Amino acid sequence: MRRPPRSVQNRRRFRRFRFLLAVLILLGLGWAAGLMWYVGKIPDVVENPDQQTDAIIVLTGGSERLSEGRRLLSRHLAKKLFISGVYRGVEVNELLSAGKADPNMIACCVVLGHVAENTRGNALETALWVYEEGYRSLRVVTANYHMPRSLLEFRSVMPDVELVAHPVFPEHVMIDNWWRWPGSAALITSEYNKFLFAALRNEIMLWMPGDTDPFRQLPAQPPNEKLSSATRHTAIVNPAQG
Repeated sequence: MRRPPRSVQNRRRFRRFRFLLAVLILLGLGWAAGLMWYVGKIPDVVENPDQQTDAIIVLTGGSERLSEGRRLLSRHLAKKLFISGVYRGVEVNELLSAGKADPNMIACCVVLGHVAENTRGNALETALWVYEEGYRSLRVVTANYHMPRSLLEFRSVMPDVELVAHPVFPEHVMIDNWWRWPGSAALITSEYNKFLFAALRNEIMLWMPGDTDPFRQLPAQPPNEKLSSATRHTAIVNPAQG
């Protein structure tokens, strides 16, 4: 069979190139539109600041989160304060000593989760504790830029639990005019990409056949590890960083 003339081959290559370029441009525009949507979902105020919940959940990653969680607990807005993702060996009094927390309050009402290594892990670790305690409502404390992904992960494993968002606002993260600040732009873009990955993963898990219960993926607890009673049976896999 004779090959088509070179001019015809070039036209075909050019059409394929134009098609691929158009697809890439559409994907880029869709990604950029999604980024704008994500920035719009970042909370700029605390809604329902006085609403009572069964527990307060703090996701570690900044001292302001812990201080805010302690303050909310001292206002008696919940029965318990659960701190998820605490580095192994760190005690509650070390975490909260900077705020001169009441030791009686720590002893009765603060619980540590030692094994979560990322946001998905925070959700799984918290869910095990919440269902063990029989709680039905949570106030989630984390940074404002991290809140959309945190709520996505928490709702995926606790669809029947009411979640109240309680963002904190790190001074170094500029949400207004974020594109003018390279550090803030990089952080928000990274969070958006992680949000997309988490949303895609959760959607795929819904359609996967068979048993996709995420809690069945938990490995055994390392031996001789001292944990609180609420986290004794908890160990979190690390499906994705962050």
